[in-house]
Amino acid sequence: MRNLIVILMGGLSKERNISLLTGKACSEVLKKRGYEVLELDAKGYFAEKLNKLKPKLVFNALHGKYGEDGFVQSILESLKIPYTHSGVLSSSLAMDKELSKLLFKKNRIKIPNYLIAKTEDKINYYKKLKNKKISFPVVIKPINEGSSLGVYICKNKVQFKKNYNKIKKDYEKIIIEEYIPGKEIQVAVMGTKALGAIELVPKRNFYDYKAKYSSKAKTEHIMPARLTPINYKKALFLAKKAHKILGCRGVTRSDFRFYNKQFYLLETNTQPGMTKLSLVPEIANYCKINFEELVIWMVNDASNNR
Repeated sequence: MRNLIVILMGGLSKERNISLLTGKACSEVLKKRGYEVLELDAKGYFAEKLNKLKPKLVFNALHGKYGEDGFVQSILESLKIPYTHSGVLSSSLAMDKELSKLLFKKNRIKIPNYLIAKTEDKINYYKKLKNKKISFPVVIKPINEGSSLGVYICKNKVQFKKNYNKIKKDYEKIIIEEYIPGKEIQVAVMGTKALGAIELVPKRNFYDYKAKYSSKAKTEHIMPARLTPINYKKALFLAKKAHKILGCRGVTRSDFRFYNKQFYLLETNTQPGMTKLSLVPEIANYCKINFEELVIWMVNDASNNR
């Protein structure tokens, strides 16, 4: 079965259902193109199964913890199985919002002002926010979660206390950052090239989990983003720079807010969704790269030592 491609999907994260959709969509493309494909749920003793199967490569369709934080990448490296997307270090850096923010700031990419909260500590965070010159509204979110899970916009102390108490049950560390208004811009990078920038206009407060994965949310997608030619190029430049700073491979998506003529980088996603509602395929399609071609490119790009 040396020519076998294993689609690693599902897993144990809170993004399991989305991963299954991504995996199914990519699996259909590869089967259509004549590849020998096996869909494997990344739970239980999946590493042992992979070792026995000895596939040609793994298409990593996982999202969230254990899938895009360096965990599964380290397993694939140890098994010497080529795989798609970013490697161990770049995946772990991108997933850890504290470390990635430090790197972005060091490399002069603007980010929102923020502070890290350890949920076990009993600290007056209102005072710390004031010292950091962060005023309401603020955004609170887990330090290592994806798909906007556990993200809340808090307009005042009452909302902050309510939402902080809600997410501290599940997470040891969270980020509290200033809310940046303005345009929501997301940029796809494919290999060494920034493909394009899309603008999102969600009906809800922001492009949250429901807006990302529910057609009922009816987020407006504007491709290309409504930016001047100079700012459009700048968005692409910054996304490519973030991709490079983190040492990413394959496909990534960087999320920005554009406000007061400035781009603020919120995060870089190393395992962007590949569903029919996903942004990277939509951006690629605008650049004359259809979904099938995108998936095949990712397969051809797979390797070890990423």
